[in-house]
Amino acid sequence: MAADADGVAPGIGPGKAAMNDWVHLDTAEVPGGGKSLGLMRRGSEFSIVVGNIELMNSTRGHSEEALASLTCARLADRPAPRVLIGGLGMGFTLRAALRGLGPEARIVVAELVPAVAAWARGPLAPVFGDCLNDPRVDLRETDVTRLIQSEPAGWDAVLLDVDNGPEGLMRRANDRLYDVWGLKRAQWALKPGGTLGVWSGTPDRKFKARLQRLGFAVEEVRLPASGSSGPRHVIWLAAQP
Repeated sequence: MAADADGVAPGIGPGKAAMNDWVHLDTAEVPGGGKSLGLMRRGSEFSIVVGNIELMNSTRGHSEEALASLTCARLADRPAPRVLIGGLGMGFTLRAALRGLGPEARIVVAELVPAVAAWARGPLAPVFGDCLNDPRVDLRETDVTRLIQSEPAGWDAVLLDVDNGPEGLMRRANDRLYDVWGLKRAQWALKPGGTLGVWSGTPDRKFKARLQRLGFAVEEVRLPASGSSGPRHVIWLAAQP
């Protein structure tokens, strides 16, 4: 999920919505988070926000796509990889994973907020296309933590894009994905040589160091949100020993 460099959604702040023709389409509560998501539209452009913070925009998903494409390149020699994606968002990561994986792959997407899944088949259908109908996809309305804990060595890759980085912006419970306990659970859930991919809107040296202390081989990639410009986002690709 992506915020601009200053963390503020452009054109969505007080007094700006009318000027920029943003239309509020829906509001969704985050389970256990005490916060709500807003779905906005301006012409053919969509935005998901929390207050004045833009989490994702339909015109800027390059780094979210890279989270999947870079990971899928590591899975090229695996005949039937199983991939877990935490966070549906606007489907950038899912669609890139479908492009990068073969017909035998299986992709499970965990989305905590039921309304986000409903938006994907409703107002955001032009963005998603038919990707949710792909037979390789299993969309589950659940906390990704539950799926990570569900089986040992069950996933070739786990991709996390549930917040604006390795901390619980949406809800405090998400911190458990990124602390030592959560990263150990990810190691337990990954197959040997599997990859944990984490998206972030900003760098986080402490998180990278935490991954390394636990024995992950970490590659850090920084790239712009829109492919050629805009704020630089961060992807950590952490290989299971």
